[in-house]
Amino acid sequence: MSTSPPVVQKDSSQIRQKEMIAAHFHRLALSPETGENNVYTFVPGNLTELIRAFDLLPVLPEINALQSGMRGKSREYIALAEKAGHSEDVCTYVKCDLGMMKSGNIGPTGERLPDPDLLLLSYTGCFTFLKWFEILQQEYKAPVVMLHVPYQGDGTITPHMRDYVVEQLRDKVIPALEEISGQAYDEAKLKGLLARSRQAEDDLVWVLQSARHRPSPIDAYFGAVYYVGPIFSAFRGTEEAVGYYRALREEVEERMAAGLGPVTPEGQLAEERYRVVVEGPPNWTSFREFWQMFVDEGAVVVASTYTKVGGTYDFGFRHDPEHPLETLADYCLGCYTNLNFPSRIDMLCRYIEEYQADGFLINSVKSCNSFSAGQLLILREVERRTGRPGGFIESDLVDPRYFSPANIKNRLESYFQMLDQKRSGGH
Repeated sequence: MSTSPPVVQKDSSQIRQKEMIAAHFHRLALSPETGENNVYTFVPGNLTELIRAFDLLPVLPEINALQSGMRGKSREYIALAEKAGHSEDVCTYVKCDLGMMKSGNIGPTGERLPDPDLLLLSYTGCFTFLKWFEILQQEYKAPVVMLHVPYQGDGTITPHMRDYVVEQLRDKVIPALEEISGQAYDEAKLKGLLARSRQAEDDLVWVLQSARHRPSPIDAYFGAVYYVGPIFSAFRGTEEAVGYYRALREEVEERMAAGLGPVTPEGQLAEERYRVVVEGPPNWTSFREFWQMFVDEGAVVVASTYTKVGGTYDFGFRHDPEHPLETLADYCLGCYTNLNFPSRIDMLCRYIEEYQADGFLINSVKSCNSFSAGQLLILREVERRTGRPGGFIESDLVDPRYFSPANIKNRLESYFQMLDQKRSGGH
């Protein structure tokens, strides 16, 4: 007698998000027939409004990789890339993307994704991006345009840094987009897109900051990766994004008014026992199992740094339609991966205090130097400044070989036992 797998519980916003992203992949699959051109680019420092101002479609290779991880396809894709000579230490997003390309470039909806018409490399602190697009250029023979974003070494954005990025947008990026699209730059159109981004960003920030409430109506890590999906991928500046974030906000408002916690894959969380902050990306190959380990302990993530890789909106940034190129420059300069260690430590400390967290956890990802380098230093410094205990677990983005359920569960159980001892006055 066969047993049906348990039904995964999802709130309406998760379902709507999934439908939006599936529709975008379907549109990409049809683009060879419809004649729509596309731009491959990255999530941190993406220029979605500018791309859409030329009626071009964004493609995000990291999104494709994490979708492959969640669909159980990344193991074979990574194996193909390693067989082709890419080291075990190379970012698994890169290897997953290359394996997917070698397997026919089939996207999450089971349809073939188009080859890139342009590779827009927005460099925001991750050196791997440079090598990734070098490989894609060799494979696809597609043109590349690079936007070099200065690193925030001193933790500030200077006028010179902003001017440097704006100059590249005006002299390099826009001409490349004009050539691919056959359209002239239309600043009024870009302003309209940026105004819609601002509306969506206001509602997203409200949702993320709802986690200050007790009980938190959202999980700001596992649940929030669904929430940031549209704004981090292809929808910033669109009416769809405005509608999605308004509906999401209303959904969370209702949940908070009813005193409810977040919806998890197993249903409504019955009791919020621990409030934690998380640093680092999640594991995608065992995403549901990873989340369930927190649910089993009654742990809710009230803030996370990963949900800021596509924009640090909760610290006040909004796209400004009155200064279109300057605001795109500020957005790129302010991405989480472009921040120095003191800024990242400040962010974690603020989250712990403002969201009244019991402690914080670091998920150190084996193949992501952009996140993982220096995390032990971050752990010690955040503990010293906040007095809240930190925990350290290890996994990977999309390589299932580096997700050890028993080891991670043991570490989490030990960590939450330590929080209990702290509460009871033990040391």
